[in-house]
Amino acid sequence: MPVNRLNHAVLYVRDAERTAEFYSNVLGFRRLPMGAEGAIFMQAPGSSNDHDIGLFSIGESAGPSEAGKRTVGLYHLAWEVDTLADLSGLAQTLAQNNALVGSADHGTTKSLYAKDPDGLEFEIAWIIPASRLDDATRAAGGATGRLDIEAEIERYGAETQGGVGISRPATVTS
Repeated sequence: MPVNRLNHAVLYVRDAERTAEFYSNVLGFRRLPMGAEGAIFMQAPGSSNDHDIGLFSIGESAGPSEAGKRTVGLYHLAWEVDTLADLSGLAQTLAQNNALVGSADHGTTKSLYAKDPDGLEFEIAWIIPASRLDDATRAAGGATGRLDIEAEIERYGAETQGGVGISRPATVTS
């Protein structure tokens, strides 16, 4: 029985309320009516998961994560958006909230990188649908370049559904 996908992530944060407000206001996550004192569970927009993220308060005196610098640990979580229009809108929202720290064109994946109030990094990605992959993109492999969202919109269309045939099944028609 293979693992199918990541169901949820749990983050230790200084203040779960502050972090929940960020994920709600910036990424549109919904707070769920479950949890315990100091814990908040949230669901991503468009998700059917019981919850996608759990936030657990550990106090304002907690130091920053040293994962990848001095300790092992998780680098980031990546969430997928449906369209390049979604990616473009989130780029603006993240920038307006001083959360956007970078972007990259990984060939088959177009990515934004941002940090939450505790400095925990996450990625927002749009994946080229299988039917739109060409030989040049395949040949580039995972090479990283500068992301030009407007050029990608011109190439693929603002409302083209990403990830079809890659991260989600292609629609079967009869």
